[in-house]
Amino acid sequence: MQNKSSLLTLKEPDTKKKDLRRVKTHPDFWYPVAWSHEVGAGKALDVRFSGRHIVVVRPLDGLPYALDGLCPHRQVLLAKGAVCNGTLKCRGHGLAFNRDGECVSSGLAADTTSLRAKTWACREKDGLIFVFMGQQALANTIPLPDFPRVRDPNYRTRRFGRVVNCHYSFMHENLMDMNHQVLHSKLVGKMKPRFLGMERGENFVEARYTFARTGGKQPLSEALIYGQRRRDGRDFAYRDVMTIRTNYPYQRLTIETQGKPDPVMDLWISYVPQDRDELTNRTFGLLSIRRLKIPLVLDIAWPLLVAFTERVFFEDREIVELEQKAWTELGGDHNIEVFPVILALRNLLLSQGISEPAQAE
Repeated sequence: MQNKSSLLTLKEPDTKKKDLRRVKTHPDFWYPVAWSHEVGAGKALDVRFSGRHIVVVRPLDGLPYALDGLCPHRQVLLAKGAVCNGTLKCRGHGLAFNRDGECVSSGLAADTTSLRAKTWACREKDGLIFVFMGQQALANTIPLPDFPRVRDPNYRTRRFGRVVNCHYSFMHENLMDMNHQVLHSKLVGKMKPRFLGMERGENFVEARYTFARTGGKQPLSEALIYGQRRRDGRDFAYRDVMTIRTNYPYQRLTIETQGKPDPVMDLWISYVPQDRDELTNRTFGLLSIRRLKIPLVLDIAWPLLVAFTERVFFEDREIVELEQKAWTELGGDHNIEVFPVILALRNLLLSQGISEPAQAE
């Protein structure tokens, strides 16, 4: 007779296959590391990318710049120092570094010419500060991501983000997989997704969905997004199209509805690894909602929409952190994926990221 315990034994992952959760973010892209408002004039901010400290400096005059976050002298956090005349002074010994990473201190009883802080290409755009974390020679050849709705007066944009305790791939999968709408049923009612198909290329995967509400009432916050109150979900079944695209390393979600030429919602999102193993990420999101015909209605109701989107994000974060916890406790990826679009997404993330050598048994 077969031992009952053996039926409950989890299948060990195939060690010859790459574990997606061990794949590192490819650095040859522009990554947001801070919101503009986090770095005031004459201030410095310590941020992280894959365990590396980076200090972002905003002089009183001139554009922000980024250096390695640890002083090359004794590895003190440079962000603890002071910004003075465009330079950043280390708190420990007062060593000053300019935007080119050169130590420009004078009058010290030491030769400081060998001290140099590594510089990182830094740009500011639409309320975000980006750093290019790869080969610096490529920085001018790689375009910054663009999100024109942020600058469009016909839209209002919410900037949001949190540190989430999971590998960035869980975040990509969660947004791409609209079959998980049951998770949000208390917020939006019972939704039945219909998969319309996908496209894929060397650096992207795109999925399209439409929905029908099969139970529950439309929340007011959703009415603000669609610009109409839908009292009977059956009359509006499968009228909206949601498009989700991972264009490595960023993700975008748009919602289009019949009778409107432009998307009613446009979300751009980036997941920036924080620790060396990349098992935490800081999410940066720009959520743009098209304004309604009646002026100021969206502005007045904005706090309601913020609360709604915060709740959705909270529920998603809870799930992905549970997935990460299981991966950690089981010592690897035991997922048995069944959705074709997620399989395609995983292949994309595997091909575009930086893989560690396969672990031997």
